[in-house]
Amino acid sequence: MKIEWAEPALLDLEGIRDYIRKDSEYYARRFVEKIVAAVEKLAKFPGIGRHVPEADDETIRELIFRDYRIMYRLEQRRVLVLTVIHGARDLEQREIKPWEVV
Repeated sequence: MKIEWAEPALLDLEGIRDYIRKDSEYYARRFVEKIVAAVEKLAKFPGIGRHVPEADDETIRELIFRDYRIMYRLEQRRVLVLTVIHGARDLEQREIKPWEVV
């Protein structure tokens, strides 16, 4: 299974990296590397993520990595990473949901 990153997800990674980088360049890089490594597991095991409770679509799934939700769309030939969002964020209050953007 091919892994692709949507532009919003890449921007999320940059934001996470930049935030952690304020304290430590090393830990910022390592944290983002670990997120990417978690996502790479989807190439072999695309169904390991759980269904996103807020989404009314079985193809929208997520991995939980520490305090972050890595949301992706499971498609026939690819996994499309949609967003990497902190778990404390309330998706119900967002006008546009991450899975509606791409």
